[in-house]
Amino acid sequence: MSVITGTRGETVPTVPPGTPAVDTADVSALLERGRTLSTPVMRAAVARLAPPMDTVAAYHFGWIDAEGNPTDADSGKAVRPALALLSAEAAGATPETGVPGAVAVELVHNFSLLHDDLMDGDEQRRHRDTVWKVHGPAQAILVGDALFALANELLLEIGTVEAGRATRRLTTASRKLIDGQAQDISYEHRERVTVEECLEMEGNKTGALLACAVSIGAVLGGADDRTADKLEEYGYHLGLAFQAVDDLLGIWGDPDATGKQTWSDLRQRKKSLPVVAALASGGEASERLARLLAEDAKSTAFDSFTEEDFAYRAALIEEAGGRDWTAEEARRQHAVALRALDEVDMPARVRDQLVALADFVVVRKK
Repeated sequence: MSVITGTRGETVPTVPPGTPAVDTADVSALLERGRTLSTPVMRAAVARLAPPMDTVAAYHFGWIDAEGNPTDADSGKAVRPALALLSAEAAGATPETGVPGAVAVELVHNFSLLHDDLMDGDEQRRHRDTVWKVHGPAQAILVGDALFALANELLLEIGTVEAGRATRRLTTASRKLIDGQAQDISYEHRERVTVEECLEMEGNKTGALLACAVSIGAVLGGADDRTADKLEEYGYHLGLAFQAVDDLLGIWGDPDATGKQTWSDLRQRKKSLPVVAALASGGEASERLARLLAEDAKSTAFDSFTEEDFAYRAALIEEAGGRDWTAEEARRQHAVALRALDEVDMPARVRDQLVALADFVVVRKK
């Protein structure tokens, strides 16, 4: 069973017992394949950008440091490219068929990261200063916009009917992603958010693009809409599982693994799943938490809160059951995702690899 290491040295399960063990070697190979096949195409796409956007984008992707020197910094987990290549194989095509889709999805994902970091005030991503912190807010906005445009440009350049279908799925997923970010921001200013609202927001913000990633390669490979829809169903619920784990890491994750501050989501007053579930649970701890968060929303001293202040809020969320509920929800969404694969006729090897990636998502530590 995998664990998250907390900021006070404790270890706790990311998900309840019963989650399948992950074949880390197989998953690492899938992620590396996605990264290896998509990165050259990504670099070529970024090279189209006018200066200094090309340099700013290269910094964001970890290809250069803030001074412009080549580096091999962390460029992300590459889950979406891995899924796009597998989806092409699920349709009986070669993994290379899915590369334009993999790159397009990754460009949209990084467009959202650039904008989200600025909107959320995040100063660190992948153990480095964020783009807006290094190059300024204007460049973060411009480069994000440019990556979004590049994503659609790359797909439409293919010029096939399948490419048009793939672009429609990507644009729909992009709109939902933006809807999710808008919901996320609006929830920060509300005292109460329901669990259903939170799941809808996270389905838009994370589930939609993962759903697109695991169908776009299949569409490029000639799959019919029913097959693509079932793969999207798998990806959508995988996205919800992914986000549930992300929410756990956003409060209790080890900063050395996540590359973010301690208590990151609490510092941003995010209404993430653990918080929302704790507030909905009832009981003394839930009521104490609700009173405290209501006071925080009006406090002028929030920016000066200490580690102990945030630790106390995290402890209340855990006492009210928010941590356990979110871990169980990750496991439930993982199971729903895997059931969707039963509706798709694909090679057994590809199915096994999609299962392995789903397992990885719910036991990761960053």
